[in-house]
Amino acid sequence: MEGRKLQLTGGSTYVVSLPKPWISATGLKPGDTVFLDSKPDGSISVLPRAGEKPAARRKVFEQAREETRDHLFRKLIGAYVSGFGLIEIRHRPETGPFVRRVAREFCRMAIGPEIIEESRTSMVIQDLSDPAELSPAKSLRRMYMTVRAMLEDAIAALKTKDETLAKDVAQRDEEVDRLYWLVAKQYHLAHMAPAGSSDAGERIGLQNDRLVAKLIERVGDHAQRIAEASLLVGERAMDPKLLRELEGASTASIGIFDKAFSALASQDIDLA
Repeated sequence: MEGRKLQLTGGSTYVVSLPKPWISATGLKPGDTVFLDSKPDGSISVLPRAGEKPAARRKVFEQAREETRDHLFRKLIGAYVSGFGLIEIRHRPETGPFVRRVAREFCRMAIGPEIIEESRTSMVIQDLSDPAELSPAKSLRRMYMTVRAMLEDAIAALKTKDETLAKDVAQRDEEVDRLYWLVAKQYHLAHMAPAGSSDAGERIGLQNDRLVAKLIERVGDHAQRIAEASLLVGERAMDPKLLRELEGASTASIGIFDKAFSALASQDIDLA
């Protein structure tokens, strides 16, 4: 870190000089305009151009051998969550159909990724999502509402032996997963931001958001398992007493879930 002396000019204007190496690196000339971005922590960022965004980070996967669908899919999710804006997959021509199928599945399940380039031996996926459009707070609320409905429907499917409803609960778990991946990606992007930037100032809050999102995602997994268990029960009759106990436990757990999220949203320590 380099210190610069603050000077007073004209009795009312404060002036500070900028480092010459930075001026040369950005291509600025005398008379050019620089842009100041004030941060909540009291710092100021100096930008050579308004609204300048850093270049997207690129991750390249070389497919040198045969791999399973799960292995390739997990690599794509890992690159997405890690904040890579561009993901390139280089593959052999004969594995093209397999790679394209997994890549399209990944783009369908995650929020933002789209295939922008494709050839016989490579494919490029770009993350087009804007974090400002869906904040972590909005993602958490959406996850909470979705998982809460999943819990209710999972017990209803078990009680009524509704196979369609049970399968729908399992499908909704994918929506919860993609929201969790988005929150995790925003967390990693904030930790890559330079010190003093607005993203860096949100790191502590995003750490909490990521932990909460993971907990809600786990609740969604349990709802999915209950729904899948109802499919195994099939048409077999359940003991009425056991069913009543399950309904009571479900009502109690949803009540705790509601209070926990309300305490989080309102920052109510006593309710928590």
